[in-house]
Amino acid sequence: MDFVAGAIGGVCGVAVGYPLDTVKVRIQTEAKYTSIWHCIRDTYCQERVWGFYRGLSLPVCTVSLVSSVSFGTYHHCLAHICRFRYGSTDAKPTKADITLSGGASGLVRVFLTSPTEVAKVRLQTQAQAQTQQRRPSASWTSVAPALCPATNACLEPRPKYHGPLNCLVTVAREEGLRGLYKGSSALLLRDGHSFATYFLSYAMLCEWLTPAGHSQPDVLGVLVAGGCAGVLAWAVATPMDVIKSRLQADGQGQQRYRGLLHCVVTSVREEGPRVLFKGLTLNCCRAFPVNMVVFVAYEAVLRLTRRLFT
Repeated sequence: MDFVAGAIGGVCGVAVGYPLDTVKVRIQTEAKYTSIWHCIRDTYCQERVWGFYRGLSLPVCTVSLVSSVSFGTYHHCLAHICRFRYGSTDAKPTKADITLSGGASGLVRVFLTSPTEVAKVRLQTQAQAQTQQRRPSASWTSVAPALCPATNACLEPRPKYHGPLNCLVTVAREEGLRGLYKGSSALLLRDGHSFATYFLSYAMLCEWLTPAGHSQPDVLGVLVAGGCAGVLAWAVATPMDVIKSRLQADGQGQQRYRGLLHCVVTSVREEGPRVLFKGLTLNCCRAFPVNMVVFVAYEAVLRLTRRLFT
């Protein structure tokens, strides 16, 4: 049931956090934004509310599978470790056991999430790429009125991607299988240690917030533990998340980065070390309510099934 509970929790989390995820990706990939509010205002002025939900359909369709695999892998890996080390799956795991299982769940999900992350980032940043492409040169501007009275209409390019599936097909056709897994090295580094932090911090906080004489925390305890676990996980994941987003967005127009290390060096040289923490505040603000919902839904499904089948 961990797979089912994880799937339901993941869908609930996406529904809560996607608009802020769009803002986060744009802040990380576009140097023109000076603040979170600047990005929100600019996105709304140019694209209205729909701009915050670009690329949503694919994550909604796939997040149930990805979240199911994450929670299911964590649970089964932990059970196997406990059986191997202590002879029983009911034995209390150590912090090292939880960390190892959490890291394993993060690494496994990369193979599923990388293509969808590429499509999501490309769709979320497509409007910005189009804006940069349609900026005319001075010579063109001077003759544009004579050639075309409706200058803006002539200069307006058609969107390259017409939805998540079209984006995946286009990337695969133009860049091959490697294009669908662009940034996967950064994604591996991001998810491995962030999910280890995620599950470890959740387990520790649940233990601290469990009332005396009880085996599990109440709903408020799960809310607090889930929200704080999400914040801590994103705090350690943000540097590699920035690099991941830049590598995955680097297929629209001329490519700037030759790989993970080149992206890190170039970004830090051009924008300073602070660039690696772009979107950190937004990540943490988004992570708290999203992961509150994820873990409450996850625990609710598990407790409901235990009552039904026991």
